[in-house]
Amino acid sequence: MSKIRVTYSGLIALTVGLVSVITGIVFTLIVTRQLTADEFGTWALIGGLLSYVIITETTISYWTTREIARGNESGRTALFASGVFSTVGIAIYIVIAYLVALQQNLDTEVLLLGGIIVPLFFLNRTLTAINYGWKPQIVSYGILSVELAKIPAGLILVYILDLGLAGAIQATAIAYFVSVILQLICARSKLRNSINFQSIKKWIKFSWIPLYPGISNFLHKLDVLIFSAITGSVTGLAYYAAANTISSLVAQTGGISRALYPKLLESEQREYLKENLTRLFYFAIPFSAISITFAKPALFALNPIYEIAAPVVIFLTGKMFLANLSSVFYQSLIGIEKVDVNENSTWKDYVKSKLFLVPTILIIQGIIFVASIILGIIILLGLNTAELDLVMFWSISIFVVQIPFTAYLYKLVKKNFKSILDLKAVTKYFVSTFAIFIPIYFLTENFLEYKISIFEFLPDLMVYVVIGIAGYLGLTYLIDSKTRVFFKAILHELVKK
Repeated sequence: MSKIRVTYSGLIALTVGLVSVITGIVFTLIVTRQLTADEFGTWALIGGLLSYVIITETTISYWTTREIARGNESGRTALFASGVFSTVGIAIYIVIAYLVALQQNLDTEVLLLGGIIVPLFFLNRTLTAINYGWKPQIVSYGILSVELAKIPAGLILVYILDLGLAGAIQATAIAYFVSVILQLICARSKLRNSINFQSIKKWIKFSWIPLYPGISNFLHKLDVLIFSAITGSVTGLAYYAAANTISSLVAQTGGISRALYPKLLESEQREYLKENLTRLFYFAIPFSAISITFAKPALFALNPIYEIAAPVVIFLTGKMFLANLSSVFYQSLIGIEKVDVNENSTWKDYVKSKLFLVPTILIIQGIIFVASIILGIIILLGLNTAELDLVMFWSISIFVVQIPFTAYLYKLVKKNFKSILDLKAVTKYFVSTFAIFIPIYFLTENFLEYKISIFEFLPDLMVYVVIGIAGYLGLTYLIDSKTRVFFKAILHELVKK
């Protein structure tokens, strides 16, 4: 059995996540500066369609991680099943893409081209699940390889060859191919056993367990399709995608908790949650402040036409922050569930377990979210509301719906874990964030010069970002003993390496 190190793997995931934000923004800059708003909106739509198709892969990756973490070598079986499932995924994508292209009068060939990413998505997700179960840090390396490969591929295909949206699709496919190769090499020790068709039979029999929470994911990702279908435009998607790019900085801080789930599967020790959640707050709070403080200049850097979407970033950042917490609560609850360890567990046993209860909560959340989006957009369209205001409503809905469900998951976690939060430390992180980033916001508003040239503007913007990060790290180091211990542990790890 592996000895998963939660903080070590989490720090690697966080570091890679933050590097990925930088590389992701570079790729987005390449795309947004070369594509029109409609093309960028179509790019966001393709991403949404891919997320619908990949849900079926969850049947494989869900059980694979749980089995690998508990010492059951089912890697080769999972990879075989992924290949079979991906063929079905391609067919589903083609049908959906063709119908959407006809309904919205979009370029059918470009939408169908996105299908080349489907099998790579499947294989990458399955290999990620295999590596996640025994060495979570490998998952981070896979993510990094995707982001690093995107940049040269994007420069060549989108910027130099000027292939537009088709180039962005091909660049993404190349990046995921690189990740598949890397993760395949890392997972080779878990691919030695023969294919176990009994395992596949079991996964399919209980496929409703992983597919059930997949309903929640599906509902939460329907917003892209709903917005474009009701409004008949992809321009609003472009504003949303640009704002989401900036707020996604917060989502990357969730990487600090990446190893918590397999660790809880591997071990009965539950004290890891409190320390891990405190670390999440340490990073998520200031990076939320960064997203909000620099929303306007960051959007300007992507493309000046997206600058007006800065208010959207505020609500998407709030949603990302709460979603990070919900994800930790969710993984903690299903990580301590042991119903699948017993081979004699029946459907009734699974229905009574946390593997069913927790996803049910998220499905209810998804239904409320979808209903509010549909009803709200229809009403606002009847009032001739501007497209940007529709996007604003969209972002507010996402944030507001997230609040009560995050609170309820927190309540469930408190019932199953003795202690989950260090309030004193978290308060210090909030105070430090406000003390540093409120002055920086006013400095950028009064002194940052908005230059059209990205090569002139971006270095000036990064000066303020670096000052903010350095100020937060320095202040928390001075006032918080946990931070000092944390920094010393990181230094010790680096020296040891």
